[in-house]
Amino acid sequence: MYPRVTRRELLGQLGILSAAILVQGCAGQSESSPTAAPTSAPSSPTLPAVSTPTARPATPTPAPQGMTSPDYGIQVFLWGSERAERDLALAREAGFRWIKQSIEWRYVEPHAKGKFEFNEPDRLLGLIGDAGLKVIARIDNQPVWARSDKIFPVDGPPDKLQDFADFVHAIAKRYRGKIQAYEIWNEPNLAREWGNKPPEPQHYVELLKSAAEAIKAADSNALIISAGLAPTTASGAVAMPDVQFIQEMYKAGGAKYFDLLGAHGAGYKAPPEMSPDDVAQDPSYNHGENGAGRIYCFRHVEDVRKVMEQNGDSDKRIAVLEFGWTTDNRPNSPYRWHAVTEQEQADYLVRAYQWAREHWQPWIGVMSAIYIAAPYWTKNDEEYYWAITNPDGSVRPAYRALAALQK
Repeated sequence: MYPRVTRRELLGQLGILSAAILVQGCAGQSESSPTAAPTSAPSSPTLPAVSTPTARPATPTPAPQGMTSPDYGIQVFLWGSERAERDLALAREAGFRWIKQSIEWRYVEPHAKGKFEFNEPDRLLGLIGDAGLKVIARIDNQPVWARSDKIFPVDGPPDKLQDFADFVHAIAKRYRGKIQAYEIWNEPNLAREWGNKPPEPQHYVELLKSAAEAIKAADSNALIISAGLAPTTASGAVAMPDVQFIQEMYKAGGAKYFDLLGAHGAGYKAPPEMSPDDVAQDPSYNHGENGAGRIYCFRHVEDVRKVMEQNGDSDKRIAVLEFGWTTDNRPNSPYRWHAVTEQEQADYLVRAYQWAREHWQPWIGVMSAIYIAAPYWTKNDEEYYWAITNPDGSVRPAYRALAALQK
């Protein structure tokens, strides 16, 4: 997760921005400030109203790679960790079948093209296999040599897409059958994840195409998942709303290059059953951003699904690559406005899986909750408050509730 900055905060801090970034990001990376302000006021793409769907039977529906609908995943932080076996055991014992783990390009091919350092991914994928878990490998974060500018360590696409294609081909060839799914990049609808440049859906599709073709050439059974996108009310130079970005991906022919569409589904303050329509009309849930504020709920995933249906892609499934609720009520935390109690966090996570099972079949695939805590997190880290375990491996109410959930 990255700190979310609302429209009001941006206006107050900078005095020049007419849009807000309020996003769900990923842990384990440093944040970079955008280099340019939005050029236009945020707008919310027009979508059909999302009403409460008719409940479906709770019988799991088969999906790619034996994935159930929904399937159960959790994000972990194993890279360099001496507690990797412990955290994999926590995931397995809670009944999760998938783990999401970053394999960062900059760590595997750090110094020069073709000079790979496979020791750590070898170790981790061996442990994951021994634990009997499937893995979604999030692949992103370029090495310093892959761009001619000086933005490193800010994340951005490489100068040459072939360099990225060659890297993922090497990964897929070495770990064929050990990595079941690949998430290609993360949140490219944010400038800070795209080289501090305005988001470019067409360019992202080019990157996705190069990666998908390279992976499939090495491992035809691997699943390609498009990048999870940040729910955001910002536009212009710093961000693009996720539904707009996805629509532009479809326009650019992106449907041919992913097996599942990636989405993020932070719950913010709303309980998981609350509809985007209701959230958009209630300032206590949308942080005073009526209309555009429909993103501030778990069921915003249904808005993403509408874009798929409008583009004739309803046979594919969605993978929710991040979702959860934070308990971060620190006085100066930008998350304080939507912090929930630990018991609410537990209840909401369980009810989110139940909502998906009852209302989103057959189009929902794996849902990766956040997080099994990294051992090095402290109470000064915002990720600490989204987690369902503590850094020492002890568990919180949300872990116990999810472990008890019938899967």
